[in-house]
Amino acid sequence: MNAFDVLGDPVRRRILELLAEGERRSGDIVEVIQQEFGITQAAVSQHLRVLRDNGFASVKIDKQRRIYSLDAQLLQEVDDWLDRFRSFWEPKLSALETEIARGKKMRKS
Repeated sequence: MNAFDVLGDPVRRRILELLAEGERRSGDIVEVIQQEFGITQAAVSQHLRVLRDNGFASVKIDKQRRIYSLDAQLLQEVDDWLDRFRSFWEPKLSALETEIARGKKMRKS
């Protein structure tokens, strides 16, 4: 599966966001994802498997629990690919940052 196919799913992106905060037990991930997306435990497990099988997450087994962590290597490869497109949005983000700073400064006055 292509990295963008994996990242194209909002559930998998949310799981990666959770893992970016630190290791998580599978049960904790299931709880958050079920609450936010209303999907079954089996569906969450399938998304975790896709992330694991495609190198975005790793799992270690601690007795009866599975503990997931982010494997950032593929994310770095995605970031490297996106790098060629940054020139399109960086000037706009810089201009936005300037306007936000200007607005904050004006509110303080």
